[in-house]
Amino acid sequence: MAGSSSKIVVYGAIGANLAIAVSKFVAAGFTGSAAMMSEGIHSLVDSGNGLLILLGMNRSARPADARHPFGYSKEIYFWTVIVAVLIFAVGGGMSLYKGYQYIRNPAPLTDPTWNYWVLGLAIVFEGVACTLAYREFRKTQGEQGFWQALRTSRDPAVFAILLEDLAALVGLVIALAGIFFGHLLNNLYFDGAASMTIGALLVGMAVFMLKESKGLLVGEGASPEVLRNLETLARQDAAVSQLRAPLTMYLGPADGILALDIAFHDHLTAVEVEEAVQRLQTAVKARYPEFRQIFIEASSLVGHAERAGNAARTL
Repeated sequence: MAGSSSKIVVYGAIGANLAIAVSKFVAAGFTGSAAMMSEGIHSLVDSGNGLLILLGMNRSARPADARHPFGYSKEIYFWTVIVAVLIFAVGGGMSLYKGYQYIRNPAPLTDPTWNYWVLGLAIVFEGVACTLAYREFRKTQGEQGFWQALRTSRDPAVFAILLEDLAALVGLVIALAGIFFGHLLNNLYFDGAASMTIGALLVGMAVFMLKESKGLLVGEGASPEVLRNLETLARQDAAVSQLRAPLTMYLGPADGILALDIAFHDHLTAVEVEEAVQRLQTAVKARYPEFRQIFIEASSLVGHAERAGNAARTL
């Protein structure tokens, strides 16, 4: 269900961006506005990015095989990196270039009516797409603040699209301000400055996305709060005597690996230890279903102490 909701967000963003891109390019053709051309490029890039996110979602859903025993979940993070690079190079780079060219060779001001109509409609469409993305984002936000939740989100289909929609709305306001003040003050350079500001905005967003996607791609683990909860959950079982800190890694938005090194009480039989392992796996999956693969190394107190001593000597 979560995957379907994420896809709806992406489809909505692609549809809105395609419609907006066409209208922006038409307006730019009639008015010669650099800011409007930059916004058209921005929307076109966002449409392509949505398609790449969909590609990543579909490829990451492939089942595990002999060469990829843990599955393909990390594909979504790889394609998110590609999206961020495209935003940086094509969206940000082209907008900065167009703005610079316009400032060097400004075009005469024309009737801005076309721009106002297109920007007004674009703000409405982007507002709808942004609302859809934000509603999906809120499902995983919890008690965290907006930016903290954005940085800890593991679902690029939500946080990448939400970032793009937010950047698009801000970019539209910048383009509107550049065109408005350019005509109000009869200053040819406002339009070009707005285009370069939009480019800088896209570059900043791309850098943020690259940083977050890199952490997920190289193997980000669970938050300290989740680790504490996992440890508490394990200690609550009467069969557990000691355990080392849980080891986790996310392969995808809802695909995690958990490794537990647990020392069970010496008086337990092999059957009782096996039952305890099954109880722990069931309890963890009930609270954190994203941990699809749970590995529990069971040992006695003596074996656990020996491993801890060996680890200390190694350090």
